[in-house]
Amino acid sequence: MIKIGMILGERYEILEKIGTGGMSDVYKAKCHKLNRYVAVKVLKQEFSENSNFVSKFRVEAQAAASLMHPNIVNVYDVGEDNGIHFIVMELVEGITLKKYIEKKARLSVKEAVSIAIQACMGIEAAHNNHIIHRDIKPQNIIISKEGKVKVTDFGIAKAATSNTITSNVMGSVHYTSPEQARGGYSDEKSDIYSMGITLFEMLTGRVPFNGDTTVAIAIKHIQEPMPSPRDFVPEIPVSVEQIVLKCTQKSPDRRYQSMSALIEDLKKSLISPDEDFVRVIDPEANAATRMISRDDMDQIKKQSKKPSHTEEIRLKKNSARPAPVSNKGGSGKKKPVSSYEPEPEDDDEEEEYESRMEKVTTVLAVIGAILIGCVVIFLVGRAIGIFDFSSPEKDGVIKMIEVAGMQEDEAKQKLVKMGLDPTVEYVQDDSIAEGTVIGSDVKKGTQLEAGAKVVLKVSGSQSGVIVPDIYNKTLAEAVASLEGEGFATEKKEGYSDTVPKGNVMSQKPEAGTSAERGSTVTITISQGPQESKVQVPDVLGMLPDEGKSTLEAAGLTVRNVTEVNDDDETMIGKIIRLSYSVGTEVEPGTAIDIYVSKGPEATYMFAENIESPALEDPQYVEGTPCVLVVTTASGKELSRLSVASFPTPLNLFDIKDESTGVLTIIYNVTLESVTTTDPATGETKVVPGGVEERTIQRPLQFIRKES
Repeated sequence: MIKIGMILGERYEILEKIGTGGMSDVYKAKCHKLNRYVAVKVLKQEFSENSNFVSKFRVEAQAAASLMHPNIVNVYDVGEDNGIHFIVMELVEGITLKKYIEKKARLSVKEAVSIAIQACMGIEAAHNNHIIHRDIKPQNIIISKEGKVKVTDFGIAKAATSNTITSNVMGSVHYTSPEQARGGYSDEKSDIYSMGITLFEMLTGRVPFNGDTTVAIAIKHIQEPMPSPRDFVPEIPVSVEQIVLKCTQKSPDRRYQSMSALIEDLKKSLISPDEDFVRVIDPEANAATRMISRDDMDQIKKQSKKPSHTEEIRLKKNSARPAPVSNKGGSGKKKPVSSYEPEPEDDDEEEEYESRMEKVTTVLAVIGAILIGCVVIFLVGRAIGIFDFSSPEKDGVIKMIEVAGMQEDEAKQKLVKMGLDPTVEYVQDDSIAEGTVIGSDVKKGTQLEAGAKVVLKVSGSQSGVIVPDIYNKTLAEAVASLEGEGFATEKKEGYSDTVPKGNVMSQKPEAGTSAERGSTVTITISQGPQESKVQVPDVLGMLPDEGKSTLEAAGLTVRNVTEVNDDDETMIGKIIRLSYSVGTEVEPGTAIDIYVSKGPEATYMFAENIESPALEDPQYVEGTPCVLVVTTASGKELSRLSVASFPTPLNLFDIKDESTGVLTIIYNVTLESVTTTDPATGETKVVPGGVEERTIQRPLQFIRKES
């Protein structure tokens, strides 16, 4: 068990827990060998006890350690300490892409594409080293405080493929490719599919497929058509939409064939967002719904239930036959033999079996040839116009389909694709599963014009209330609408380029979903477009007043103007530096400090004879000790010495930046006793003598030394 303060591998001191996931916990640690901070990812106990998993995990983590790329969280070390298996990685101070999306509701197109490009570059580096991630998702992408995008969890992702969609990797199923969901072979194009789902979520703030169980979501990846991100955010450019759809084709062969091709199109979309340059092979074939087979369903269910250590049991080809009976159980009792054990066969049975298989194979070959011939005849006939099954939709007439029994999203997508305009009316019916279409206001077979409205009647739970749509409403309108349905509200703020300031830019739960009466709906209020940062203008070489005006015109403020030394005499009196480098992007209103040159640092000296204080004070007795104190005009003491004879030489060197000073002479005078007589009374008084301290000050002029 990990405890704060313990040391792993005689090297890594655990400092604090900074994260947790399905398979591991992450700690901040200090490497005492290299004196640096690192992140230590520790496998949870249930995985550490699985020897097959640990073996695969170590191999893949060591392979990931060979990757060095600025867009990958670098792996430094892999180790084990008393049964604790861990990976040591680069410590990245930042936020996961998942949390960043939740924080902003959804990202702007430019920001989403920029993040995708950086992530793809990291994944491309892994692919070039023959390493497949297999678990690309926003939770495994980190954005550092400096804005650098890094992909993490290469080692764990591949090692965990034996647990494809079990509960311990619950979060991954939303991003898994169809071939991974089936438990089949996956390669670089599986990562491309997951990257497409991640880009979809960045653009829309939601995943394309959701469900109550991992199996339900996996089935949707396999058989349901991929929704367009523009269905949720219409302003997404066509090029970005097509990139997402190409990444998420059901067939790997129809996706981008490499990360480099995807990166190329992403970069092009930043330059020509509205240009339709993405080429998808046979998009019609991908758009059609593919019904999931019984084998697919069985395979998915097996993967969602089987433990990772399950051994594969292969049945012999005769295991489907009735199990033979053995009399070896004793007392004449018949003991059944396991159908998984091999059974001897005689030659006659083998020949009979092979004969039957030959006949079956021949029949299947003939049927296959006939079917292929029919398909070829049909395609040729259709091409030359013999077979024309064109729908009356081409003439502007659309025949209504049966929608009862479909899920709400599926029905809406189909009707929109047909050219109709579906709306939803929720009906409370506990006998029908929530979200299922009960029917519509238009009967099946009715002929409609393109764009006609169709009202879908969808089942809503009686225990819940349908959340109203408050998008783009004012705060007051949104609160009134929600409270009218019995919801509490929680307000957040965010930035939006499209929703006016003060209006609702997003809500959670989403509109149209069912939620408990009295539950809280979080609404995010737009603060308008996020203010773009200001670049610090180049004011170097300007006079202070000119530079100040230029900075203020750029939306900045000037805090302090300070004179400093500088060796360049041509810059005396001019701005030589700022508290921020020229070109740095800062928030509007940022305070800037200006530094003005006062030229090279001046050096002065003083070398003169100091005359006796008797010049100013006749009572000074020659030979009396004096203290000479020299200070600069600003009060800095330069020298203090005692002398008893005058004139005395005083030499000072390397006086910095001040050309004048003060000499203070401190000395004592001995006074005699004095007798005085009062003229009026004739009374005499004696004033006693004594020692009195006196000071004399003289101004000094220092001499500048030539450099």
